[in-house]
Amino acid sequence: MTKLLSFLLALLCSFNVMAELRATGDLGIVIEREDGNALIINTTEHKRLAKIDKLGDLSHASVVFSRDQRYAYVFGRDGGLTKIDMLKDAVDKRIVQAGNSIGGAISQDGKLIAVSNYTPGGVKVFSADTLELVADIPSNYGEGLRSKVVGLVDAPGQRFVFSLFDAGEIWMADFKNPKTPVIKKFPSIGKQPYDALMSPDGHYYIAGLFGEPGLVLLDLWNTDAGVKHILPNYGKDDEKLPVYKMPHLEGWAIAGDYVFAPAIGQHKVLVIDKNTWELHDTISVAGQPVFVMARPDARQIWVNFAFPDNNQLQVIDVKDLALHKTLSPGRGVLHMEFTPRGEQVWVALRDDNQLVVYDTETLQEITRLPANKPNGIFFSSRAHKIGL
Repeated sequence: MTKLLSFLLALLCSFNVMAELRATGDLGIVIEREDGNALIINTTEHKRLAKIDKLGDLSHASVVFSRDQRYAYVFGRDGGLTKIDMLKDAVDKRIVQAGNSIGGAISQDGKLIAVSNYTPGGVKVFSADTLELVADIPSNYGEGLRSKVVGLVDAPGQRFVFSLFDAGEIWMADFKNPKTPVIKKFPSIGKQPYDALMSPDGHYYIAGLFGEPGLVLLDLWNTDAGVKHILPNYGKDDEKLPVYKMPHLEGWAIAGDYVFAPAIGQHKVLVIDKNTWELHDTISVAGQPVFVMARPDARQIWVNFAFPDNNQLQVIDVKDLALHKTLSPGRGVLHMEFTPRGEQVWVALRDDNQLVVYDTETLQEITRLPANKPNGIFFSSRAHKIGL
């Protein structure tokens, strides 16, 4: 009888363990900026699963994921780097590695985490497992100066690429041997590169310039050719409008033969021919674009805006290169994230303390979830995308 009871108890415990199993492919992180919290969410069931608190200043937070999609690495504005175990709903490890940070990246093999820093300027690289320091790359330039680092992304070949805002340079760090990384520098690219993106195939690194018109292109298949300037004269003679919020280049869209990019300080989306890297068209929109994001099948482009137009979303039809629909989800639209195959999009409404989910085919609202001042949505499917 004792053996039977022990067996039944063990069986019951195994059922409980099985009941607590959680798949990682449809998990995500939502940042609550005011409280310094991260919400773990399920994108299929539209559920909040847990709240991880006390993560510091998350006013400009970003997140990357381990390749098994179990761990989320949260980069805080205050230099905090937090590794969250999304299966245990707990912080696995946390460090404060700098005074002022602006995002990070995970290496191609998933073993390294890189962080771009404003103060002190440079990039620090850590073990994804232990968060122990692997390399420190100070962004030195000129006479004893250190530049703010922006636009840090992972690249094929176990590389990281990033831009130096103050120095006007792009650096590429090869980490095939983490103990002795090889740095290749591209100087004099233009004034004040403020952000950058990697093309989804890892072929091109594109940096936006704030201090002068145009963009800078680095072909990672032919780095010996140096950088190429794109649209150097666009907007040169236009009236300069106040810029209420800097666009995010990682939210740029590459759809088919076109790149869709926000025009800084203008109510326009630029359409750039990816074959020639020349301007193909412009699309007038409701305000100053912040994120210009493609649905995974590249048929739609979703655009949100800076204040005072940040209560709107607009959807562009790529087939016709024209506005298709204007949505008014609520106040303070800050960020969007598509489900892996694009049937839904989640939208953060900071001033309404909500997340709203839309069907991207019908453009109808599906549901809303509470969140306190949400400012970033990141799904674990990013684990398998280059540059995210």
